[in-house]
Amino acid sequence: MSSEWMEYCIDELKADKASSIAIGPFGSRMKSDCYVESGVRVVRGTNLTSGREFSGEFVFVTSDKAAELGGANLDPFDLVFPHRGAIGEVGIVPDDGEQYVLSSSLMKLKCHQKKADPLFIYYFFKSDAGRFELLKNSSQVGTPGIGQPLTSLKGIRLKLPLIEEQRRIAAVLGAIDDRIALLRESNATLEAIAQALFKSWFVDFDPVHARFRGEQPAGLAPEVAALFPDSFEESELGMVPKGWRVGAFGDVCARIESGGTPKRSVPEYWGGGVPWLSSGEVRNPIVFDTKETITDLGVRESAAKLWPQGTTVVAMYGATAGEVCLLAKPTTANQACCGLIPKSQTRAFMFMCARRERVALASKSSGSAQQNLNKGLIEGHSLVLPPNEVLNAYEESVGALLDCWIANVQQAQTLAALRDILLPRLISGQLRLPEAKAMVREVQE
Repeated sequence: MSSEWMEYCIDELKADKASSIAIGPFGSRMKSDCYVESGVRVVRGTNLTSGREFSGEFVFVTSDKAAELGGANLDPFDLVFPHRGAIGEVGIVPDDGEQYVLSSSLMKLKCHQKKADPLFIYYFFKSDAGRFELLKNSSQVGTPGIGQPLTSLKGIRLKLPLIEEQRRIAAVLGAIDDRIALLRESNATLEAIAQALFKSWFVDFDPVHARFRGEQPAGLAPEVAALFPDSFEESELGMVPKGWRVGAFGDVCARIESGGTPKRSVPEYWGGGVPWLSSGEVRNPIVFDTKETITDLGVRESAAKLWPQGTTVVAMYGATAGEVCLLAKPTTANQACCGLIPKSQTRAFMFMCARRERVALASKSSGSAQQNLNKGLIEGHSLVLPPNEVLNAYEESVGALLDCWIANVQQAQTLAALRDILLPRLISGQLRLPEAKAMVREVQE
């Protein structure tokens, strides 16, 4: 570590402004009956995630109420920490023109601009070392909380380089997070496009309505438009395009299977090179890597099945019942997951249809203690099915979007892994900036 790195406590790094380290209002000053439909955003622990950006639903108070709360008001680049509940997390207030105020379970730090770069300090607290400092005075009895939260925060010690070096280090890490955020925004756009086309073709039947009116369907090449009929007919699901039929997921899949779990008591089954998906991980729309892996022997000697890339997976049990993901590479799963292995021309249709049907699938779950789906309910879920040539056209239109989405997820995961490698080494001075920048360039090339 460079000799220019010096040790400070957080209390020495706060701004000169009053209430630069402050705790949120006591509960009696921030009751739920203070909330209004819009106004000043109240930052809660649920708004802090693994990224820099706030997420989730906000609650609001009026400007007058916020003014009453004094030091609980937040400025851009203030750091916020839960002292109760989601302890160990950290957020940084964005410079987005919105007004924010602390909830009763959070505390804040405003950095002295000549001593500490707020983004550098943010990344310190995202590191294992920083998280340890936040948690070392915590209690896990009942609701997790930090004893004497402001005293604990003020007393945290860390080593810092000169402010210019802090900013350069934070800029490298921030650029990685910016790129990850951009990839995620791109993926949200890609899914919106794919879902809009699915809704137009298979829910609203826009091309059929256009042809019924004697018009050319908007945005479709003549040869694609010709694949759609120009009239409707009655079905058990209502009016559907003529020649289309009512079917089920089972009709557009090569097979539908539930997963399985190798015996935990056999160590030779675990820790291999085969991804093994749990139902909780199905919340991620595209799945590359899983928390656990199994061996080839574990696959052969258990009910687990290796599903191919492009399989749509539906979670069947508990809180995630009805959630849907797409496998970006061959993967196994536990028995709480159902794999819909597509036919060659139905990958995009299956995935987008299942994503759209999540609420309907979840509503079919049953069970007294835990709400569950089963393979039969999923396999028999009713759908309006077009002819194969329309499925082929949708795959040709949307397949490239899916491939781009998958590539973006892979790049975002690679960048996140690199950030997690660089983070502790950069904020401790163990890695020089030129070396870090070279590693970033290598990943992005």
